[in-house]
Amino acid sequence: MSSTNNPGASRTTLAPSTANGTRPKSSTGLVPTNNVTTKEGQTVRARIDPTLTVDDVVRQLCVNLKVTEPSTHFALRDRDTDELVTNDNLRKKIKNKAHLRLVNASSIEAAEIVQKLSLRDERTLRMSLFSLQKFIKEEKFAQEFVNRDGLQELVDVIYTEHGNTLAYALTAMQNLMDLDYGWSTLDDNFIFKVVQILSSSHSLINVCRPATAILKKLVEADPMNVPGPVVASSSRSPPVAPLGSVYRYGFQSVFEQMRREKGSLETVVSRLGSADTAMALHRRVDMMLINSLLSHVNDARWDEFISELERLNVRKAAIRLMSSHVIDDLTSCVLDFQANIVRVTYRKKTTLVEPGAEPTHSSALQYIWDSSKVRQELDEDGQVLKWRKLGFRSESIIEEFQEVGVLGLDCLCNFVHDDPEFFSKVVLEQLSRPEERQCPIARASNEIVELLSEHWVIFAPAYSTSTTFQPFFLNFHKVHALALHFFLRMWNESGSAADDFGRVVALTRSQVKVALQRENVKPWHELERDFLDCEYRAVRDRQMQELEAEDDLLSKVPVRNLKEKLTRESADFVRQQRIQCLLQGAWFINGVSPSQTGHIKRPNAQWRFMRLDNGYKYLHYVDSPAKFEVRNGLEDLPERNEIAAISQITTGTCAPPPNALHNHVDLPPTLTPSPLSFSLLNANEDSLGDQIATDQSTWADWTDGLNMLRRDSGHVTSDETAGYIKALTEIGLKIKLLDLTGEQVDIPSGLVAGPPPTNTDFFFSDPF
Repeated sequence: MSSTNNPGASRTTLAPSTANGTRPKSSTGLVPTNNVTTKEGQTVRARIDPTLTVDDVVRQLCVNLKVTEPSTHFALRDRDTDELVTNDNLRKKIKNKAHLRLVNASSIEAAEIVQKLSLRDERTLRMSLFSLQKFIKEEKFAQEFVNRDGLQELVDVIYTEHGNTLAYALTAMQNLMDLDYGWSTLDDNFIFKVVQILSSSHSLINVCRPATAILKKLVEADPMNVPGPVVASSSRSPPVAPLGSVYRYGFQSVFEQMRREKGSLETVVSRLGSADTAMALHRRVDMMLINSLLSHVNDARWDEFISELERLNVRKAAIRLMSSHVIDDLTSCVLDFQANIVRVTYRKKTTLVEPGAEPTHSSALQYIWDSSKVRQELDEDGQVLKWRKLGFRSESIIEEFQEVGVLGLDCLCNFVHDDPEFFSKVVLEQLSRPEERQCPIARASNEIVELLSEHWVIFAPAYSTSTTFQPFFLNFHKVHALALHFFLRMWNESGSAADDFGRVVALTRSQVKVALQRENVKPWHELERDFLDCEYRAVRDRQMQELEAEDDLLSKVPVRNLKEKLTRESADFVRQQRIQCLLQGAWFINGVSPSQTGHIKRPNAQWRFMRLDNGYKYLHYVDSPAKFEVRNGLEDLPERNEIAAISQITTGTCAPPPNALHNHVDLPPTLTPSPLSFSLLNANEDSLGDQIATDQSTWADWTDGLNMLRRDSGHVTSDETAGYIKALTEIGLKIKLLDLTGEQVDIPSGLVAGPPPTNTDFFFSDPF
């Protein structure tokens, strides 16, 4: 039948089902586009004009079906996916001939669910929460739910319920927090309650999972991350989010409540290291929470938080995950953690040691001194002789640790702590020798910190360039101790003197390079053997062969500093290049999950074109059965995903659909993941897109480009990107050194600053 009550009603026509189930054409002679099932269960065929709005389509359907209630009480959903039909996806539903259902409007659904939440009737509460998990993701429903004070009702449920009912409520809250509005009234009491739930030994796994995700979302809702202009309260204060914004929480809000509830952080870390296979599905969320805390920790709590993580030995848990058989689902999270530890290490290395201002620095130095069992004296010039006895060049601790910072102090302190008696014995043994034969232990310790930092490229805090696991790097202090033992042994076996310090450093550098090869597959006992059991002559012979092929110039401090600067510049250059590729866009195959068995659900279209907008905020795309010429701009790309919604990029996750493999007629029920595939996952671990690149370069451009767009910069995925950064650094270094080597300019191993001016009666020759 067709409507005659509205001038535009003929644009939506209906044809009812016949008794035998066949579908006649509509009375207008037009071919119907979609089946529509009413609330009463009647199925009709309708021809829907794609130029109409959803409100117009619903209104005309109600007129044609002679529905007496207002059309604003109804909405359309996809019968198969239960997805709400909106103006954004209406054309797609018509094109795909989706079977639609006429259902209650979001305003009606929201009102009913809020009412049921307030009643607390056990018979309806759980089912209402189960529905809320799904509906809260829809913007119209979420707006109505928040406007009807549904958030407070949901919070009250979380305060009082437990078991599966609590799990449903927390998941609904987690889904609501995917929106950037509606939950700005959550207070410290709510955060503390979620922390308590997470810390309780009685909480079910399906309760801990959304609780952890909620805390992660709160950490990331930092005023620094607010979209658009940020209003600062003063030049010295952190930015303040606009009134009503959800970006008002951040690390401080969550960590303060975790400090109140003893054992909360321990619970998260212990689940990471648990051997319980039931925990395997939840380790990703736990690792994502830790990564989020690491990425957003503020200066006020940095030392405390990092010290707490070190006390809980979170690195050991991450190393265990690296060797776990379930690591496939955690690779991206563990690499993110590894990149975060690179940033932590870099910050420690660039933080000055100031015993006069930092009690922790003073106590660490005092521990080292007390463990040496050496007495302070005066030298022949009447100057204090204390730290020089341990192998420092001077008595100025600030200057001695200037290049290695707190990282150097931590490494020396850990070396002493491992075996205080050995440390004392070595110090006293060196002091018993003639001064020119004494091994400068403290200076050697700092030099090894530099060698390891150079090996692991602890130069740029932007992001890690490693594409593989580095378990030895996570054991930085232990590797430092092994290398320092090696240094002391080489010094003794070679009968070195003070002038030979650089030569022993070169031997150690050579051994570090060899011992730390293939660390992603090398067992720890082999590393120990390489450092502790190797012979001096063998190391020396190998080093001589290396010197024939290398230039000693590269080992000098000014050149190492230049390399550090060039590494940062190269990383920034490659980052801009990768993001430029995203701005240009590319075609990808829509993949399918290899976990699907039996009948494989094919994507709606074989191809997807994706392009980043100029504001770096959205990833726009269009699905198509075939490639076509995409115009510049975003006119041809009707769909989009928010970049902020992408929590991680996982690789090797999907396979080409059957229709993409023209040469394979019979496919196995389980498909093999393509090495050029990647998936974009949100905070709920739902996939926003499963794509397969057409070539290796495109895969590297997009996986690394998307990672670099993340606020914490993520990690490098491809060897290609890591290789570009390394190659650019080496080329730049050679170019910079050409003039010096061509003119045979001697580069000193280090520069010593002269004494400060005795007064202020001077000026700089070159203006700033």
